[in-house]
Amino acid sequence: MYTTYHLSSAQEVNSDILDAIKATFKSKPITIIVEADEEDFELTTDMKSVLDERLQEDEKTYLTSEDSINQLNKKYGL
Repeated sequence: MYTTYHLSSAQEVNSDILDAIKATFKSKPITIIVEADEEDFELTTDMKSVLDERLQEDEKTYLTSEDSINQLNKKYGL
């Protein structure tokens, strides 16, 4: 079981949230992961390279995003 809290600022962390976590999970072991929301996503050089390769592919063999996802689902059970 998991619960996600989305906060607009770290300043919003308060005892109410901690009390809610305690009430939900009681004495079960838990893991707390804190992650900053990154609004400025930048492509790596490798990502750009893959995208450039895709742009050079023959349009006759083009797959729609839906077809691509379906194939990935079949192959990897996503």
